[in-house]
Amino acid sequence: MLDGVYIHIPFCMSICNYCDFLSFLSKKEERKKYTDYLVKELELYPKYEYDTVYFGGGTPSIMDSEDIEKVLDRLDIKDNAEVTLEVNPKTVDLIKLQELKKAGINRLSIGIQTFDDEMLKTLGRKHSSQEGIETYLQARKAGFENISLDLMFSLPNQSFEAVKKDLEKLLELRPEHFSIYSLIWEEGTPFFKKLEEGVYQETDNELEAQMFEYIIDRATEAGYIHYEISNFCLPGKEARHNSKYWENKEYLGVGLGASGYIDGKRYKNQVQFSKYYDNIDRGVFPIFEEEIVDLESKEEYRYMLGLRLLKKGVIPSEKYLEKCISLEKRGFLQKIGESYILTRKGILLANDVIDELI
Repeated sequence: MLDGVYIHIPFCMSICNYCDFLSFLSKKEERKKYTDYLVKELELYPKYEYDTVYFGGGTPSIMDSEDIEKVLDRLDIKDNAEVTLEVNPKTVDLIKLQELKKAGINRLSIGIQTFDDEMLKTLGRKHSSQEGIETYLQARKAGFENISLDLMFSLPNQSFEAVKKDLEKLLELRPEHFSIYSLIWEEGTPFFKKLEEGVYQETDNELEAQMFEYIIDRATEAGYIHYEISNFCLPGKEARHNSKYWENKEYLGVGLGASGYIDGKRYKNQVQFSKYYDNIDRGVFPIFEEEIVDLESKEEYRYMLGLRLLKKGVIPSEKYLEKCISLEKRGFLQKIGESYILTRKGILLANDVIDELI
């Protein structure tokens, strides 16, 4: 049953040095126009009742609260739904956070990335460490009781000690949830150019593994559950929307470049505004590409995504059982009940384990 919707907001204040997401600088009029087209796109689809709504980007919090409310008003949302908005600290204040809460947002994902001011400048982020902390505190004051923070590690020339300091500051704030990702060097970004020029160096694999193991151990000690490779939560505070992705469930994706999964098809929307708008004007789904997910592909996705869930894992079909047993013998998987889940060793080499399995 489809009960989740992802809404892509492709606008940012500035483009970060490490980012290759589909995002653009914009003016207010463009954002208003885009809001109208989001509503029009939603009207092309059957009416679903949503249990989770997720505004991602880009920087969704750059939108006016009334625009977010306009989109939410078009949706049929269940009473206990999780409604998340990604936030950049530079785009909100207490009043705007109160407006977003009133509009129907009940969960925030705040992009902190690091509490180190110099590193924030290196990343191209516009907020300071103190502004990030202040946004979190203002969100609490506005009445938000479900907040996730984003952190990054393995950043250019980042020391082990700096990672520890970042984590301690996050744990002091005690959000209900946090995501933590190692830096990915994406081609075409300013970071990648500096890597090629020798200005930056990738973190040694062994040091990066030590950083991640420390994060896992320290967060667990502080009462967080490591429920997905890059995600931690307090009991009962898993990200409900993102969990649908990992559980290989269908969901609607709307907006420029958004991905979705409906009726056995995975699709991606147009990535050019002109084509996106033109398709919607003609009453056509603004789909750029799609993949029909046959039974074999669905099974592959089940392992690729399901193994990320560290408390659930996957129950293997006969076809994959032998591989799971082999990976278990080598210490990458462990069997709990009927399910196979990643071990600590498997978590550190998760991509390799999944590649071998499928």
